[in-house]
Amino acid sequence: MDKDVLKNLVIINGVDIWTEFGAFLTEEKKNGRENLTAIMTPSRVKSHVAVNIREHNGSKYSSELEVKNEERDVTLHFALFAESRGGWLTKYRQFISFLKQGVNGWLNIRFPELDLTMRVFYVDSPAYKPLTYLWKEGVHASRFKVKFREPQPTI
Repeated sequence: MDKDVLKNLVIINGVDIWTEFGAFLTEEKKNGRENLTAIMTPSRVKSHVAVNIREHNGSKYSSELEVKNEERDVTLHFALFAESRGGWLTKYRQFISFLKQGVNGWLNIRFPELDLTMRVFYVDSPAYKPLTYLWKEGVHASRFKVKFREPQPTI
């Protein structure tokens, strides 16, 4: 595999996650689209205020409805790869810490190929799956989900 194809696909707070941590976006199955679905799913809109008068049918709304977005959660699927067990352990810990800390808690996740930047913060990591056996020396990899909150959605 040409490892350069993973460069500059996901930039978080100005850091290429592949170059710095050996991390990249992955899918659950071949030809999966979980990440793209999570990134591109629009946020819900805030509900409009209605007046519900008992003596009238239905509800009354303003003649002009101002649309405002709700915050949204985005769950991304990452994988992390390293040439050695020690390297993997170090990179994994550093990457998770990097995501949790951000800059004053904030992460600007940029997807250059989508011309999109999301301003988010770390919520949790609901799933972790080792892809190699960490008790042996050698190349190691894992896959994990990270849930972020985007208070002011881009979509």
